[in-house]
Amino acid sequence: MYKVFVNDKPLFLTNQLLKETDFQLFLLDSIDIEKLIINMFTNKVNKCYLYHPDEKVILKKLKEKIPVQKAGGGLVYNTKGEVLFIFRNGKWDLPKGGKNKFEKLAKTAVREVQEETGVDDLNVTEKLIKTYHIFKRNGRFKLKITQWYKMTSTYSGILTAQAEEGIEQVAWLDAAQAKEALANSYENIKLLFE
Repeated sequence: MYKVFVNDKPLFLTNQLLKETDFQLFLLDSIDIEKLIINMFTNKVNKCYLYHPDEKVILKKLKEKIPVQKAGGGLVYNTKGEVLFIFRNGKWDLPKGGKNKFEKLAKTAVREVQEETGVDDLNVTEKLIKTYHIFKRNGRFKLKITQWYKMTSTYSGILTAQAEEGIEQVAWLDAAQAKEALANSYENIKLLFE
């Protein structure tokens, strides 16, 4: 099962039919995906399942219905065990961004962390989960698939928010501050801390 977020609302890709749930169920093969997404963005649908019987092709079927943007992101820790967060659009987030052509996703993640925060001396230590969310850009909905990487850094310089990306603040947050920030974050970011 895949969990895709649409405006922070869950859309599950599933190959199982569930009885008596508070989620709406739609058939992936016949759904007008754009109409469903609009209904989720306008709060007419708050959570739903997209059903397809073959789990092996379920994500491929969704990708046939909506353009995909691949991205890389970093869950970055400093030598004090603090986590690197960015603040934009009124929420705490982690640095991430779109993959350039021919670029490996780990390189994308490192580049995006550097560009969005000013932090360098990054060392990728572990490949983490992928997260999925749908967003709108230039009038079109896209499925962003972000591969996350755990990173460490010994950087102790000035943090620089990338203003042209709408980033207002960059901060190293300790465990208590991170927990507070996650209360005002996106659902797919919270998955990285579970």
